[in-house]
Formats: sequence, structure tokens, C-alpha cells
Amino acid sequence: MELHLIPRRVCLGVVDEACHNRPPPGEQTRGERRQHVFESSIRPSPSIRRNYPLHAIDILGNLRDQRDTEGQRSVGIGCVNLESEAGVKFGLFSMNSYACSYPQTAVQIAQLAESAGFESLWAGEHVVLPDPMVSPPGMAPEDRILDPVVALTFLAAHTRRVLLGTGIIILPQRNPLVLAKELASLDELSGERLILGIGAGYLEPEFRALGIPFTDRGARTNDYLAAIRAIWTQPQLAFHGRFISFEHVQANPRPQRQIPVVVGGHTPHAYRRAVEQANGWYGFNMGFEGASRTLTRSLAGIANASNQYDRPQELGALEISVTPPPGTITLERAKQYAELGVDRLIIWPPDGTSAGDLRALVSQIGDTVIGRV
Repeated sequence: MELHLIPRRVCLGVVDEACHNRPPPGEQTRGERRQHVFESSIRPSPSIRRNYPLHAIDILGNLRDQRDTEGQRSVGIGCVNLESEAGVKFGLFSMNSYACSYPQTAVQIAQLAESAGFESLWAGEHVVLPDPMVSPPGMAPEDRILDPVVALTFLAAHTRRVLLGTGIIILPQRNPLVLAKELASLDELSGERLILGIGAGYLEPEFRALGIPFTDRGARTNDYLAAIRAIWTQPQLAFHGRFISFEHVQANPRPQRQIPVVVGGHTPHAYRRAVEQANGWYGFNMGFEGASRTLTRSLAGIANASNQYDRPQELGALEISVTPPPGTITLERAKQYAELGVDRLIIWPPDGTSAGDLRALVSQIGDTVIGRV
């Protein structure tokens, strides 16, 4: 099977008036250059095609061939439609935890990331944490983490154009109507910058503490996502699902666009959910050969799901977002992810990174990686 170049559309969170009269590249400041959308092409190299499953690579091309014909993607306010490839986007994770759980640090890092060329800020979720810690290891019981919707709303007030992603909200633990109101409010107040990342969760003690059955979390996730979309889009609301049912109610303001939905997870159920119901898939802590979670294995899972299940045309191409193992990322490593078709790299600072080291990491990635992949 021949792999062709795939057009990739880039959307900017807010249209910057200065972009209309932008000076030539030679006259731009370093910060402006990072924000400049450049043209590039991503084609798996011969070595990549030899070493990785062909169907795990080609599936991205097959999905992206389903691009919508409206000339734009529903991310952000201002959208740019490019004929050729655009670069990989970069996000920053842990914007509501550890050092960024302190307001002053969170604002400093958010503004620095925005000026350094990061496209998005991401906040995870744990309402409670097991004590003692359970396997698989995650956050420690004493670790600080803010509510993601509250934290991102706070950061929206201190930034202008960077997108704001929930990475991820544990959807079966939430009341979908309350969450839909919170998310619609965040999207309104931020100027339509929200990316809704959802997942089914994996910590049984967390579900037990909240009084929510762990075994049906997948079915509950599907039901709640459908309910949220109903209350955002139906003129006369009526939804009757397995876990929630409502009618003869309204919830305004509604989002004035289709808020992009990203599904996280590394199971066949998550891959199917992404293919059938989401604009994108989010793989967390994804490495290469030898890592506990390999990107090629997940891409193969997405390939299998796309072969088994239909993808609604209105969802467009499946966008691939990946968080590599914690730490900084080199230009060479970022290009490896790009060669496999990753659209967005969401950088994960090591847990417990100090504010000073976090500033250095953000600046280093802006100086050496962003705008070069």
C-alpha cells in the first residue's frame, strides 16, 4: 500500500490582528517565529516503514483522507486551511497539578508556554487518590491536583490564544448535565478554546469512594458523552439512556461550535470509542520499542478499530495526540513521533518538577523543538 502525503489543517485559538500585517520572517522576533505556521511534509521514512507495522502507519492516512469539505476544523476561533502539511502541535501537561497547582506559578507557566509557541495547555483529573497508592502507580495520595475545569477557566483569564484541554476528565465519575454546563461556560469565557478530553478511568478505589460502579464505567462513558452532546445540540432536549434520562429542560448558553472531543485510553474499547465518537485519540505515556506502552501498538489498535467500526463523516479525520514519557523532548525524538503521524505532542514535566525547572523546560522546548518538526 502506498502512503501519500496527507493535508493537515491548522487552527489558531484566537485570530491575532498582528498576523494580518506580519513582517517577513527575517524581521520577526523569536516569539513571533514560534507562532508562525510553516509548511512541511510528513512521510514515514524507509527505516520507519521497515521497523513498524505498515497498517499501524497507513491507518492514519486512511483516517485523514476523511477530511471534511468545509475548509476548516472546529478548533478555536480563527482557522487556517493550508494546502500542504503543517507542523506538529505542542501541548503542556500538568497545568493543574504539582507546581502548577499554585496560582502564581500556573499563570507564569501558562503565559510562558503561550509565548514559547505551545498550542495548548492540558489538565488531568483525580477527584480523590487511593491511600496507600495502588498499582499501576500514579499520583501519590499527598500530591496536589486542582479540578481541571476550574483550573483551565482560571488560566483562560490569563492567556489569549492558547487552547485549553482536559486531559482527561474521568467522564463516568461526573454528572453529565452539570459537567456540560461547566464545559460550555469554560468555552464561552475562554473565547471557544476548549478541547474536551475524556476517559473511562482506571482506579477502582476512586470509583468506590465516589459510589460509582467500576465495572460499567465504559458503558457509562458512552452514555454520558451522548447526553452531553444532546444538551449542547438539540433544540428540544430529550435523552433517554441507560444511566441518565431527561427531557423538557434547557441549558443555555450552548456552545456556538462543535467542541472537539478527544478520547484517551489504551484498550480496544477506547480505540473504538475514539473511532466512532471522537475527533481525536489521546495516548498517554507512549514510547517506542521497550517502553511499557508503545505507540505502534496503539496505532495498530486504532487500525483494527477503524476496520471493524464505522466512523461518522462529520467527525472528520482522527487527530492523534500523544504524551511521551515524562521529561523534556529532543528535536530528534519529536521527529520520530511525527514520522508515525502524531499531530500533537503533549509534554509531561516529571512529577514534582519545581517552578524554576518547569520554566527552563518550557523555554528549552520553545527554543529547540517547536516550529522545527
